[in-house]
Amino acid sequence: MKKLTVALMLASVSLAATAGGNVTAGKALAEKYACATCHGKDFNSPIDPSYPKLAGQHRDYLEHALVAYKRADGANGRNNPIMTGLVKPLSNQDIKDIAAYLHSLPGTMVVRR
Repeated sequence: MKKLTVALMLASVSLAATAGGNVTAGKALAEKYACATCHGKDFNSPIDPSYPKLAGQHRDYLEHALVAYKRADGANGRNNPIMTGLVKPLSNQDIKDIAAYLHSLPGTMVVRR
């Protein structure tokens, strides 16, 4: 019984890590899809001021934005041909992983009151 309890605890920890996204897998995906080309090598210095800084951004916001690009012109979608083309092949887990990676990076966004 004790072994079963330990196994269940380990499985739930593993599932929680996957559900929130895997930073290492997200880094590999960000490199594979060359996200830094437009958003900057540190994801804080985009090549165009209209492109967002991604480092340190909230994970749920990043997931929402990537899903919206995947929807494209559909309901609640975002229309950007470059982003839509890049995110189309991503699975839901890929999106979670990329969001986890970008969220884990130190950001330079400043909020002033």
